[in-house]
Amino acid sequence: MRTLRRVGILTSGGDCPGLNAAIRAFVKLALRKGVEVWGFRNGWEGVVEKNYRRLTARDVSGILPLGGTILGTSRYNPLRRKGDVERALSTLENLDALVVIGGNGSIHIAHAFQRMWGKVIFIPKTIDNDIWGTESIGFNTAVEVATHLIDRLHSTAESHRRVFVVQLMGRHTGWITLYAGMAAGADVMVIPEFPIGEEEIARYVLRRKRMGKSFSIVAVAEGVRYAHQREQNVGIYLQRYLARVLDIETRFVEIGYVLRGGTPTAYDRLMAHEMGHLAFVLAEEGRFGCVTAYNGYVERGVPIERMVGRLKTVPPEEYFAALPYFG
Repeated sequence: MRTLRRVGILTSGGDCPGLNAAIRAFVKLALRKGVEVWGFRNGWEGVVEKNYRRLTARDVSGILPLGGTILGTSRYNPLRRKGDVERALSTLENLDALVVIGGNGSIHIAHAFQRMWGKVIFIPKTIDNDIWGTESIGFNTAVEVATHLIDRLHSTAESHRRVFVVQLMGRHTGWITLYAGMAAGADVMVIPEFPIGEEEIARYVLRRKRMGKSFSIVAVAEGVRYAHQREQNVGIYLQRYLARVLDIETRFVEIGYVLRGGTPTAYDRLMAHEMGHLAFVLAEEGRFGCVTAYNGYVERGVPIERMVGRLKTVPPEEYFAALPYFG
């Protein structure tokens, strides 16, 4: 076991539900072991600017059900500004370990500082669920919220005999769209990995209409793009396309930042807790440069080199298993 005197923790990138649960677990275990914890404010900016506070048991008391992050977060990248790396390394010299909680952008920064400094541990979080080799804090809550919101559209869609095109977050992957769409009974799911054509989407809607179904719900991930698309939002493009070719009343609904806020689900809280706990254990054992990978209640430290630069996309078998339920 390595003797730790002082460790740091920060949240980087977009916020999501469950961050505070991870912070709480890490801090409580560290304090119990007599280790001082620095909480850096606003992501890597706090490291560069030496903007931190020494976290106490009171700081992490009662934060388990809270969304967001008590430390604040940002997309600040010290690798892009001259002199920032040196200033960050000067701050890190005071620590025995740094835990970074972040997504696919943050993991690149964590990897760079691991190579330069050598005492970084990474906790994965992103509602997009696109960090390779692990589940991510925030995804389960985002799917739950999206499912409930799509559920609520069913009654008004049926009452008014409308087609709703629902656009969800997911710049590069369609995990939220596929999972929430299946859970809420959406009639078509369109994701970046398998962007079915506009004509095919229209055929699914038309088939439902011929079956006597006067409404349809089309779920689409924001990262989908079409050759003839001029609109910034793919959902608006599809809504206008379906209205034009099918001569049916359509509406566009965007489910965006609401997916990143609010109370985390029990699953996200438990996963975040386990990741925060494992992060301290890895630091104590001197196993730096690891990611707290979590898959179905099984967790382990995986070298960050194996995960950085790789995107976890929806596999063909999951998408094609959903395909028979379209329409």
